[in-house]
Amino acid sequence: MDMQELVSRTARNAVRYHVTGLAVGAIREYWENEGFAAVPDLPARDTSVRRGTFDSYAAAVDWTDHRHVERALRVFEALLRRINRDSGDDSTLSFDEVSDALVRDGYELGPDLRIRARHLGHLQLHLKDLSDPSGIQAELERIRRSVAEHPDDAIGAAKQLIEATAKIVLKERGEPLSDHDDLADLVKRSQQSLLLHPRQSPPLSGPDAAGAVKRVLGGLSSIALGVTELRNQYGAGHGRLSAPTGLSPRHARLAVNAASTWCEVMLETLADPSAPWRSASA
Repeated sequence: MDMQELVSRTARNAVRYHVTGLAVGAIREYWENEGFAAVPDLPARDTSVRRGTFDSYAAAVDWTDHRHVERALRVFEALLRRINRDSGDDSTLSFDEVSDALVRDGYELGPDLRIRARHLGHLQLHLKDLSDPSGIQAELERIRRSVAEHPDDAIGAAKQLIEATAKIVLKERGEPLSDHDDLADLVKRSQQSLLLHPRQSPPLSGPDAAGAVKRVLGGLSSIALGVTELRNQYGAGHGRLSAPTGLSPRHARLAVNAASTWCEVMLETLADPSAPWRSASA
C-alpha cells in the first residue's frame, strides 16, 4: 500500500527556491545536524549547486514517515531563519509561497518561522503499527483538503474519522464488527475494549482508577457523540433539501479538533505497552 507523503513536493520546492542565497556548507550543516546524509550521485535538476545540495539531502528523507518529516521540518525552519537573518532589512523577502504550500499540507509557518501542525498531524505518529491504517488516512486526507474551504465536508470527515478509529481499535483487539453497528455502539465498545469507558469498573490502580480520570473519560465519550450530532445537522454525507448556512472554518476546526482528541486518546492507549487493558487481557 502506497503511503501518502506528509509534506508535498510543492512545499519542498518552495523551501528549495530560497536556499540559493546560502553557502553550500550551511545547507549541509543544517541537514546533517538532524542526522541526514546526502544521497550520492543524485541526478541534478538544474545548474544550481546549492539547490542540488538541498536535493541530495531531501532525497534521503522518507516523506511518508512522521519521524523523518519532523526532523526535516526542523531543517526547513533552520534554513528559513538563516535566510531571514542573512537578508537583513531586505523588504522584498517573502516566504508566502512556503507558507501557502505548508497550509495545504496541514502545517502553518508562524511569524517566528516555526512550522507547526495545524490539525491532526500528531495522529500520524500512531498509524505505523496498525495492521491497516488506510481508513483513517483517507479521512485525514479529506479533512486536510476541506477544512478551510468546505467546512461541511470537514465535519462529515471528522465523524468518519471517529468511526474509522473505533473500527480499527475493535479490529486490533479481535472484537467482532458488523455492517449494522451504529457509531454510538462503536464508540462505546471500542472504549470498553481499552478500559476507557467511564462506567467500567475494572481492577485498575494509579491514575487510571482516579475519579477525575473517569470524569474526563465521560467527557471523551460525549465528544465523539457530539461530533456525530454536529455532522447530522450540518455535515456532508447525506442528501439535504437545502445546504447548511452559516458554517465557517472555525466550526470545521471545532469538529476536527474534537475528533482528533478522541482518536488520539484511543490510538495512544492502543499502542501503549503499559496500558491497563494489556494486563487485564493477559
